[in-house]
Amino acid sequence: MNYDVDRKTENGLHLFHFVPNTNRITNFKNTINLKQISIMIKKMFILCVAMLWTVTLMAQQIAVVSGGNTSIYSTLKDAIEAAPAGSVIYLPGGGFPISDDVKITKKLNIIGIGYWVKGDNVDGYTSILGNLFFNEGSDGSSVMGVYMTGNIYIGNDGKKVDNVLVRYNWINAVDVNNNACMGTVVNQNYLRGTSNFHGAPGEFTNNRANVVHDLDNGNIEYNILDRIQNCNNTSINGNVLSNYSGNDDCQVWNNICFWVWGEDCIVTGNWNEIFVNNSGIDPKSDFHFKGDWAQYNGHVGIYGGSGFSSSTLPPVPYIVAKQIPEQTDANGKLNIKIRVRAGE
Repeated sequence: MNYDVDRKTENGLHLFHFVPNTNRITNFKNTINLKQISIMIKKMFILCVAMLWTVTLMAQQIAVVSGGNTSIYSTLKDAIEAAPAGSVIYLPGGGFPISDDVKITKKLNIIGIGYWVKGDNVDGYTSILGNLFFNEGSDGSSVMGVYMTGNIYIGNDGKKVDNVLVRYNWINAVDVNNNACMGTVVNQNYLRGTSNFHGAPGEFTNNRANVVHDLDNGNIEYNILDRIQNCNNTSINGNVLSNYSGNDDCQVWNNICFWVWGEDCIVTGNWNEIFVNNSGIDPKSDFHFKGDWAQYNGHVGIYGGSGFSSSTLPPVPYIVAKQIPEQTDANGKLNIKIRVRAGE
């Protein structure tokens, strides 16, 4: 059975029509019986179901984009190993396990569709089940828009890895494993564990995090932190924090703390009194200041400085609506409707 595929756009939706080619049936109507027609119709239905299944499977595949070319992989390990240096790896909604024997040794940009189901994102969130290791050769890499059960390790092989960006994620922690690594940026994340820089410099900004440890000669600004410890010669500004220890030669000012630390410190003993909703290191929280504390919005905490993206979405397209019927309509058409929107 032959068929034609028509595509058109209505109100921003892409419509695909799979239409049997009736000319072939007409030419042979004198030589086939009703049983043969029935068999051909069943085959057409099976073909449509197979194409629908293919569309569904493709929606769960990993796309690797490099030099204008796109390749599809079914596992994150295969995508990382096959991707040329400089590639973008796009992860759809779903869970993607990865083992610790997979090491990234080239520049890769890994982008999911977000770390939390929120708003109109019908495909849910992207979850990486395991750790990511950025080893020698992976300078300039980035991770955006994912939930992770594990850590992001930078320079774990003892080699210098520079300019890694970690943004818009909900992960356990970032571990910069040696102090030769330069230019690490950790921005607008939820970090549940202890992020350890091991004496390396870095930018740790606009995060809701548990602990930042041993970040030297860098900036810790506009975060909400449970603890800052053993950071040296670092600018500590515009944070909300409950505890600190062992920080030497730091420039500390304009923070909200449980007790006075540095210049222009504002003291509070209860975060529940100052935030709209303090639910811990969780995107269900709303860390805007409330009541008399609202004057500090935009000046202290995660919405200070360059701000924090409350959408939880990286700046890539995501599906907001899709309709895939189980069978063709009366005219033999399979109408697939998909609408997308870009994160901000």
